[in-house]
Amino acid sequence: MTVNEQVSSLSIGIVLFPNVTQLDFTGPYEVFAKLPNTQLYLLAQTLEPIQSDCGLTFLPDTTFAQPPALDVLFVPGGPGINAKMEDPKFLDFLKTQAKQARYITSVCTGSLLLAAAGLLQGYRATTHWRSLDLLEMLGVETVSERVVIDHNRITGGGVTAGIDFGLALAAELFGEAMAQAIQLGIEYNPQPPFNSGSPQTAPAAVLTQVTAASQNVQEIRRQIVQRVVTQLQTANISKAVENLAS
Repeated sequence: MTVNEQVSSLSIGIVLFPNVTQLDFTGPYEVFAKLPNTQLYLLAQTLEPIQSDCGLTFLPDTTFAQPPALDVLFVPGGPGINAKMEDPKFLDFLKTQAKQARYITSVCTGSLLLAAAGLLQGYRATTHWRSLDLLEMLGVETVSERVVIDHNRITGGGVTAGIDFGLALAAELFGEAMAQAIQLGIEYNPQPPFNSGSPQTAPAAVLTQVTAASQNVQEIRRQIVQRVVTQLQTANISKAVENLAS
C-alpha cells in the first residue's frame, strides 16, 4: 500500500467546509506541497469561498460532484464539524472517497467526521484532547498521541499536530529521508516558549480555564455525537437484518 518515488503521480484531497480550522490543513498543506509528483485538491460542496473559523477565506478548486481519484483523503477539523457530522451528503462523499483512497486521514476533530461516516471504527485514532471522549463514544479506540497510524488510517491530534501528521504521511508515502528533508526545509524545530501544550503538562489553573471556556461548545457537540451514535447503531442493526434475510 505504501507509495514510493516510482509512482508517476499522487493525488491528495483536502476536504473543506465552513468554519474549518485553517491550521489543521495549512500546516499539512505546506508539507504536501513539497512532495514530488503530487497534486493537491481543495474539495468542497461548491466552488464558493470557504471561511475558516477565524475569518480567513479559501477558494476550493474541486467540488464533491466532480472529484478526482484520490490516493489520500484528508479531513481537517474545526467548529464546522458540528453541522457536517449530521450532513448525509457530506458523509456519503467521505464514504465514497474512502472506498478508493490508499490512505484515509484526518487532523484534530476531522477524525469525528471520519467516525461519523463509519470510517474509523475498528481502528486506533486520535483527535484534539478535548474530543478524545467524543471519538470514543463513536466506537473508536482512542490514543492520546500526536500522530496515530493504524493500517491505512492516519490521524493527527489537535491543530498544530497537523505538521507532525504531514511529515508522518510523507514518510509513509516517500520514505523517512524525504520527510526529513521537508522538515529541515520548513525548519520545523519546535521549541515552545511554554510547556503548556497538553493537558498533561499545562498548569492546573490554565487547564481549568481552557476546559471551562469550551464547556458549552463541548456539550453541544456531545449531543450531536450521541445522535450520530444512535444513527450508526440503527444503520448497523438494519444491515445485520438484511444480511440475515439474504
